[in-house]
Amino acid sequence: MNSTQPATISRRQFLSTTAASAFSFTIVPRHVLGGPGQTPPSERVNFAGIGAGGQGGGDVNAIAAKGANVVALCDVDQVRAADTFKRNPKARVYKDFRQMLDKEEKHIDAVTVGTPDHIHAVASMNAIRRGKHVYCEKPLTHTIYEARQLTLAAAKHKVATQMGNQGHATEGARLTNEWIQAGVIGDVREVHAWTDRAGKRWKQGVGRPTKTPKIPDTLDWDLWLGPAPRRPYHSAYVPTYWRGWWDFGTGAMGDMGCHIVDHPIWALDLGSPTSVEAVVTLDGSEIDDKPNFETYPVATIMYYEFPARGKLPPVRMTWYDGGLLPPTPAELPSGQRLPESGVLYIGDQGKMYHSAHGGMPQLLPAELHEATAQVEKTIPRSPGHHTEWLLACKGQGTAMSNFSYSGPLTETVLLGVLAQRSPGHRLEWDGKALKVRNAPELNQYVHKEYRKGWTL
Repeated sequence: MNSTQPATISRRQFLSTTAASAFSFTIVPRHVLGGPGQTPPSERVNFAGIGAGGQGGGDVNAIAAKGANVVALCDVDQVRAADTFKRNPKARVYKDFRQMLDKEEKHIDAVTVGTPDHIHAVASMNAIRRGKHVYCEKPLTHTIYEARQLTLAAAKHKVATQMGNQGHATEGARLTNEWIQAGVIGDVREVHAWTDRAGKRWKQGVGRPTKTPKIPDTLDWDLWLGPAPRRPYHSAYVPTYWRGWWDFGTGAMGDMGCHIVDHPIWALDLGSPTSVEAVVTLDGSEIDDKPNFETYPVATIMYYEFPARGKLPPVRMTWYDGGLLPPTPAELPSGQRLPESGVLYIGDQGKMYHSAHGGMPQLLPAELHEATAQVEKTIPRSPGHHTEWLLACKGQGTAMSNFSYSGPLTETVLLGVLAQRSPGHRLEWDGKALKVRNAPELNQYVHKEYRKGWTL
């Protein structure tokens, strides 16, 4: 069961045993069972949303639509979260998640965290240490150290967790695993992964704004900053463009890596890399070896090296962002293109590619598809990304992208982000110790110092 073990029976324990104990009753009142098509109140997960606008609001509403009960909502921007507030009128509203968790601790079983990246870890850890189940958007954390600590804490407190890399639940993701592991394209030693971001969604390679406009009356700027260093408000950060700034986001790699490199890491059982090198560019062609530490590079190519795993050979994975693409496979039919974001696997008997978020895999040459008819479906199919987590909150199974998987995945993604601080240098990585062996000056960035009043 995914629950804590206090001396007295908690609501989480009650939720996980409801199905079994229901059989001991011969007559159950209708108000307990719920109406037709409704979830019985005794089986509902009571949760709170930390971040109720944008993607955070989307998660709240998606989970509520599956029968969970929204007890409280927290957002520092009352306008951006207004739609979610309106859709959940019974939920109590807060601006500071720390106050919300203090006041609602006895009333909630779980939380969702859909904030900017720099808040993910402090909010998730606050909830985990209270024994609350956690659904956190990707990337799981802002630093590598935070990812390791959340992984350990989730295991210690025995809570149900899930990271918001929704493509992990798709049929395409499962077929990718099964086809690769069945040897349809042979041994894979080379992987290419790419995304069209950041240019289409936010700016990178720019400096800090000099103007200091008035903070909107509906925004609590100090709470939005949270553990990040204080700076004046500007619309260049809030509500949309924070991903491109080092202090708040994790750039294109952090934003999309958990959606894209998730699949080769899962399918090839890659584990922790032994090295990474980042080559950053100014315009996709001109090399830039002097990083701008306000925002991430305009475009980056990264080279990851993963060691052999048993009988599986070493793998070199190349990452491209900012619109850069890998070479087009010669086997790709004329007129066809690789997707704007995706993965290409190079096997010694063929190639395979798919789009981001667990797209359906395509084989090259196409004749290889004939061999897939005999491939056994060995991975359980998902009832749905959010549903997995809700069931886990009730003690029914384990969500597939729980923190024991998504924590190490996030470490690998954020190692690429770390490499952007020292472009053009091959960093030797000690994954167990979370240290760069050959550039100790970079180890200060494995974690960060929080602003006073904030703690992990």
